[in-house]
Amino acid sequence: MNIWLFKGKHFVSPSAVSSVCPWFWDNLTCWQPARIGDVIEVNCPELFSQFMSEEDYELGKVSRNCTEFGWSEPFPHYIDACLYEEGNSSHPDMYYVSVKALYTVGYSTSLVSLTTAMVILCRFRKLHCTRNFIHMNLFVSFILRAISVFIKDGVLYAKEDSEHCFIHTLECRAVMIFFHYCVLSNYFWLFIEGLYLFTLLVETFFPEKRYFYWYIIIGWGTPTVCVTIWAVLRLHFDDIGCWDMNDNAAIWWVIKGPVLASIMINFVLFIGIIIILVQKLQSPDIGGNESSIYLRLARSTLLLIPLFGIHYTVFAFSPENVSKRERLVFELGLGSFQGFVVAVLYCFLNGEVQSEIKRKWRSWTVNRYFAVDLKHRHPSLASSGVNGGTQLSILSKSSSQIRMSSLQAETPAT
Repeated sequence: MNIWLFKGKHFVSPSAVSSVCPWFWDNLTCWQPARIGDVIEVNCPELFSQFMSEEDYELGKVSRNCTEFGWSEPFPHYIDACLYEEGNSSHPDMYYVSVKALYTVGYSTSLVSLTTAMVILCRFRKLHCTRNFIHMNLFVSFILRAISVFIKDGVLYAKEDSEHCFIHTLECRAVMIFFHYCVLSNYFWLFIEGLYLFTLLVETFFPEKRYFYWYIIIGWGTPTVCVTIWAVLRLHFDDIGCWDMNDNAAIWWVIKGPVLASIMINFVLFIGIIIILVQKLQSPDIGGNESSIYLRLARSTLLLIPLFGIHYTVFAFSPENVSKRERLVFELGLGSFQGFVVAVLYCFLNGEVQSEIKRKWRSWTVNRYFAVDLKHRHPSLASSGVNGGTQLSILSKSSSQIRMSSLQAETPAT
């Protein structure tokens, strides 16, 4: 009969206890198995770097001994090894909880507004054009990005004391692949929005439908290729955990490189579009004084910033170990509201969309008015199950017959 002992958070056999210390997750670091007498040294978790100034911060080390009674306490303690500044009262856990709450609200708001915008654009056929089709694909990419974030958080952080050392199942890795695909697709559709608008301004004759198929291939196909390559490389060269950590920089560039390339190209397209707009607004064919010209330019610029994702250039090319705290708040916290802003600017406040909604509303109101009016004036028609359109046609035919008979009666006989 084998008796299993409970050590820390794990059940292990006596033989295992006597020879090795098992995997151990202490809510900050994952400690790999070790033999008795071994001293395991790990770097300080990256979250501590968020609360230190970059010039003063140095990567500290924390160690544990593997003894016959299990893992020893960490030495030096995390606070002593990883937080050097005296009087630093920052709480990493509370900071991450606040950021998570912020981006959860942001992605939830974006998800609701984008779904509503998609329903509007799909419902009204007069809004079906290449420009709105590209907007719809961008909306879908934002929706998928928000959903993937919620799924990832549900898998990785479902419990406060989740055993991160043992999260290496196929489902967990599939979630990370899906997450990276959604994020990469979102960046590529932001790039396509910029490319489409720039091409529209530059080319006189623009075959939109033919180009649209290429946009579909670039927007959804290219991320598929990049994520597939990344997954194969992780499987063969960095198959550790749930693939949520990117310690191998070379493999991580398979994802990071296309993202930075799309941001850089979009920034160049943004500058080119602004130059074209300045030239067009300064044309003598366009009326208005100088102040109105700059007002139009400022409005156009503000509209293009969220559509092109220009705000990502703030931290895109800075080293990853610089301004980590600000980068996290900016990209995760504030960036989660980008979908909401895009949906509001390019659907709810779009003049074409508003006109179509008003037209449909007026049409529905008029039809409803005539249906109610006919019900009161001709109850026999209303109770016969004939719809409003048929009732109107019957009335028009009967009225025309009455007019014809009256004219024949008034015509003198020859």
